[in-house]
Amino acid sequence: MRLPERPVVPGFHPDPSVCRVGSSYYLVCSSFEYAPGVPVFRSQDLRTWRQIGNVLDRPSQLAVNGAGPSGGVFAPTLRHHDGRFWMITTNHTHRAGLLLVTAEDPAGPWSDPVWIDAPPGVDPDLAWDQDGTCLVTWSGADASGRSVVVQAELDPVAGKLLEEPRQLWSGTGGKYPEAPHLYRIGEHWYLLIAEGGTERGHTVTIARGPSPAGPFEPCPDNPLLTARSLATTVQNTGHADLVQRPDGSWAMVYLGVRALGGTPHWHVLGRETYAGEVVLDDDGWPRLGDPIEPDAPAALTEELTGPALPLSWVAAERFPAEVLRPAEGGGWRLTSAAGADPVFVGRRQQHLTMRARTTLDVSGGTGGLELRVDARHAVTLEAGHGAVRAVATIGEVRAVLGEREAGPDVTLELRTGPPSGPGLSHGPGPDEIVAGVVDGAGFHALGRLDGRYLSTETAGGFTGRMIGLTCSRGQLAVAAFSYRGSDEPAPPEGAGA
Repeated sequence: MRLPERPVVPGFHPDPSVCRVGSSYYLVCSSFEYAPGVPVFRSQDLRTWRQIGNVLDRPSQLAVNGAGPSGGVFAPTLRHHDGRFWMITTNHTHRAGLLLVTAEDPAGPWSDPVWIDAPPGVDPDLAWDQDGTCLVTWSGADASGRSVVVQAELDPVAGKLLEEPRQLWSGTGGKYPEAPHLYRIGEHWYLLIAEGGTERGHTVTIARGPSPAGPFEPCPDNPLLTARSLATTVQNTGHADLVQRPDGSWAMVYLGVRALGGTPHWHVLGRETYAGEVVLDDDGWPRLGDPIEPDAPAALTEELTGPALPLSWVAAERFPAEVLRPAEGGGWRLTSAAGADPVFVGRRQQHLTMRARTTLDVSGGTGGLELRVDARHAVTLEAGHGAVRAVATIGEVRAVLGEREAGPDVTLELRTGPPSGPGLSHGPGPDEIVAGVVDGAGFHALGRLDGRYLSTETAGGFTGRMIGLTCSRGQLAVAAFSYRGSDEPAPPEGAGA
């Protein structure tokens, strides 16, 4: 088993689901507490993906207020059937049941949700039998509370289960059997699931049977995919989905993390989307083949140019338009929310080496630039009251890393890159975060932080780092924002702007 070194969709894009229409592939991912939700990507080759929209792009589809870190929208499934795209998921902290939307064009618009009253669970899948019967399969629980994979016939238009859920095959004994997907391949129905939890024990296993309801016989060579105990940078591999190419060959997308630094290793970009070839052996069982990777190391430059935000931009527990609006004459206005925590609007950090910069007028408020896993695990360049402070928040600890006098017009920059020092006794962290200000003389670092403190292993949860704008009081005038990312090492500090 050979795993790729680079993701096909980098950064916090977990739980991928994929389908093909003609020569184009479409992929969706989880979005949790961020809105708009469920980003949609398109590709012609499974290597290079471009975001074309967000499935849940308006409040009538998605409520995330009060979702909290790693609440909100869990794993979606994307399918194409009878001339329409179908996306099914859950909004874990808003409403019980399953959320189903449809569209003729995956770029949108998508319908308002049909809510399916179903027993509690996550990771729903849609499949259609040869006679057109729609089946929903998800990870639920038995009477003792143990995680199991269940299935029921569904009326997708009315949003009603047509029978009591039945239990299917629930894996090889690993914890949390989840992420089920059903496929008809030849004379068999295949049931692909994840088990072992989404950490180092994550695996993908598969079984097959004569009908969508089974009975299912496990593959004698399970697991189909795992990185456990392997000496690879990519770890936690699991939660997969299969797709067939026009020529009849097969491929698979799945999540994984890039675990870096010393023991126990940390991942900071979240769970990312990877891909690999799949071949069927002589007995008809899928086997993981060669990795599918981008042709070149990832690099990206993105700027806010207005008046529309890039599709990559989201807000925590609200939609961006609630707090960030175009300003007359250019730029943007970021407004705090009365009586609430500081607002955050930004994008995913997608690269191991990153520089984000913003130019602000803070005469009307307090806020700035923030790199975060969530509000309790963040590095914030906070401007206002005649100064800029680099503040690290790690759980209950809030520490000022450095401070500098500044006027109302400031340019702030956050950088990540390889560690510059030896790290702690058990090895270096995954990266180093540097926070500073920019003026005519260049970049001035105010503080540094070992990147392990902004990792999922420290913060917990299911998301990854985000980089963007924050406002805790009043209103900020945002003149510019830029993101520059690469998986190549950073140039020496001070080189370039």
